[in-house]
Amino acid sequence: MEEPEPGAGSSPRRFTWEEIGLRTGRGHPPQERWLVIDRKVYDISQFYRRHPGGARVISHYAGQDATDPFTAFHLDKALVRKYMSSLLIGELAPDEPSFEPSKNKLLIEDFRELRTTVERMGLLNPNHLFFFLLLLHILLLDAAAWLTIWYFGSSLLPFLFSALLLGTVQAQAGWLQHDFGHLSVFSKSKWNHLVHKFVIGQLKGAPASWWNHLHFQHHAKPNCFRKDPDVNMHPLFFALGKTLSVELGMKKKKFMPYNHQHKYFFIIGPPALVPLYFQWYIFYFAVQRRQWMDLAWMLTFYIRFFLTYLPLLGAKGLLGLFLLVRLIESNWFVWVTQMNHIPMHIDYDKNVDWFSTQLQATCNVHQSLFNDWFSGHLNFQIEHHLFPTMPRHNYWKVAPLVKSLCAKHGIEYQSKPLFTAFADIVHSLKDSGELWLDAYLHK
Repeated sequence: MEEPEPGAGSSPRRFTWEEIGLRTGRGHPPQERWLVIDRKVYDISQFYRRHPGGARVISHYAGQDATDPFTAFHLDKALVRKYMSSLLIGELAPDEPSFEPSKNKLLIEDFRELRTTVERMGLLNPNHLFFFLLLLHILLLDAAAWLTIWYFGSSLLPFLFSALLLGTVQAQAGWLQHDFGHLSVFSKSKWNHLVHKFVIGQLKGAPASWWNHLHFQHHAKPNCFRKDPDVNMHPLFFALGKTLSVELGMKKKKFMPYNHQHKYFFIIGPPALVPLYFQWYIFYFAVQRRQWMDLAWMLTFYIRFFLTYLPLLGAKGLLGLFLLVRLIESNWFVWVTQMNHIPMHIDYDKNVDWFSTQLQATCNVHQSLFNDWFSGHLNFQIEHHLFPTMPRHNYWKVAPLVKSLCAKHGIEYQSKPLFTAFADIVHSLKDSGELWLDAYLHK
């Protein structure tokens, strides 16, 4: 389409969705990346590598409308827009819709109206006492674990009880760092980032930059193969989702005996992820990316653990306790984080609207005081994915509004008991493994 030369007094350049859809960073034209926010077109071809939230998360929306994820992820939108002004290259042509013609116009408008309602109801405002009490209960459990061995000695029962307490500390600190990472505790991003480094670094021994790099991609495009790192275990270890599993079988690819994956999941899944993979990879990540501040925070955790437990347990006991704690944490983490996503739709990115993207990839677990605590309120995974900066104590308030919107548009809102959700992980792995085998042998 005709594009006037930029300059003083010139009208903005106008673009069609067809032109924008070509600028994905792949194919022709090479390496150009454009995206749309509120009808304005931005060229992120050079900027994406400097994007504070990570290069990949913004690139996942290249060639697409990014209005809803932009709204969902940023606290101070006015400030961010100032930095975006230098990236602005034009806007959508007047006869072009505000988002891709393939998307559901009414659903998008209804969700944006829901977002406005959420803001008006104050559901994005945190209760600081709630998060302080969460931190306090973690610190008290941490202290109780040390006091147990100090007072009762290092015999088997105190040792195991202390390990259970420390495993609980790691799981609960994991949910709390998640709150800070999502900017849902303080109104200023910088305070969330600062405390996030303390909670994930000092209390867990992991780098905030590593979590940000992976987790924001997951939220931007959940269960989208090659965009969501949480499904990167396909195809090396597991065949995930009906579509991808059949595709893998038809290509005659077999990296593992996928028809048995629902069995070996119990070996290489919950017990192994943290102690055998995350534990070494977090150090590799921090060093490779020169995240020296994160590495310093991490080391304070390992030094503190070493100094407090070595005098009580000796070197072998210390190592045994550490590995047992990581084993408990790993099982807790994997079952809770996978129950909301693995049984759901997994496929390549089809560029559907924000609401549909999140609903087809997430499900909930029934609300109860125990489920809320045990999962860090991630039993409200649907609400969390739709409003990632919402403080978790407000999920239950927005849930009825989300259910109503789902009912209006005929979208399934899945919620199930906790142990059903756990079992569905295994059932879905069995189903996709069988689909792979059938395609591998017969298609």
